[in-house]
Amino acid sequence: MSRRDAAGRAAVAGLGAWAVFAVVGVVAAGGGGAPLPVDRGLLAWSLGHRPEVALAAARGLTATGTGAVPYALVVLAGVLLGRTPRLRALAAGLGVVCLAVGQMARYGLMELAARPRPPRLDWATAASGWSFPSGHTTTSALTAGLLIAATLLRGPRGRTALCVVAGCWGALVGLTRVYLGVHWFTDVIGGWLYAAGWLAVCLYAAVRWLPSDVLDGLSEAGATAGEPPGGAERSYSGRRERPPA
Repeated sequence: MSRRDAAGRAAVAGLGAWAVFAVVGVVAAGGGGAPLPVDRGLLAWSLGHRPEVALAAARGLTATGTGAVPYALVVLAGVLLGRTPRLRALAAGLGVVCLAVGQMARYGLMELAARPRPPRLDWATAASGWSFPSGHTTTSALTAGLLIAATLLRGPRGRTALCVVAGCWGALVGLTRVYLGVHWFTDVIGGWLYAAGWLAVCLYAAVRWLPSDVLDGLSEAGATAGEPPGGAERSYSGRRERPPA
């Protein structure tokens, strides 16, 4: 796929996610941020299904969606993606920037929407700030997306299972926010949509403005790791060629 095609697909995906996010945001924040029927229904269900073991598990899982854990995972994704120390450092740095700037922009949108959280009496964990879009949901979804992208590009064995684990983790962190009573379900939907749109923006920027040698190095990491030994290419005189017969 050419750089233009990749950038175009990222742009379309990003615009689509942002459009749906805007609709959800208008609906969620309209009318003083009153919960929708699905919000009230899922909160009522969670209040009726809170054994101590499930609460402890939800609190432990939700804690991984903020703080140092997401940044450590993003750095790990960059280290796994790069084939050289320079590429590893660059990929890790770009991932951290994507996550940090995405979080800051999300905070601005949260202040703009100013949607109240569910009633404090229903909370089963600590929370602060406005409700839409969910911060833990956004952070974990961004992190999961970066992990999945790095895994697909690196192409290790078992990459499907790794992608499923990362995706499930990101989704479950968001759902714990509803289960613990600190967010409405539409806050979580907003966080997922925002993360999808922001990841598309970052992908578009990377494809458009990263130097070609960096893009080639990152995109070839998976192909190099996945090549069968007998068909691997070697470099002769600065060119990539098949080894002599």
